[in-house]
Amino acid sequence: MLYAILCYHDEDFVGSWSKDQDDAVMKKLAVVQEKLTKQGRLGPVARLLPTTAAATLRKEDPPLVLDGPYAETKEQLLGFYIVDCKNLDDALDVARELGAANPGGAYEVRPVGVFRPGGNLT
Repeated sequence: MLYAILCYHDEDFVGSWSKDQDDAVMKKLAVVQEKLTKQGRLGPVARLLPTTAAATLRKEDPPLVLDGPYAETKEQLLGFYIVDCKNLDDALDVARELGAANPGGAYEVRPVGVFRPGGNLT
């Protein structure tokens, strides 16, 4: 089953890292990513650009587009992993490994239903 591991952290804090600090965290994350890749379990990984580059579509009538995510939270969604895992416990183990490489913030782990147009949700 595919699981999304959504990476939340304080965007201002992460954005304040020096290039060397950021490179060090990315190097530690690469170790986990390489392991998952060798196991054939790693799907798409994305590091999102800052929320200042985001827009929000409010599903009103008529729809309203706003600058930014307008999330009422101290932590922002900064990126995600898609990982093939046996079950939730296995996905949580992967999240723990990622957390050890990139402390702070939170990882939300959710099963992914893959939608295939014309087909079913799997």
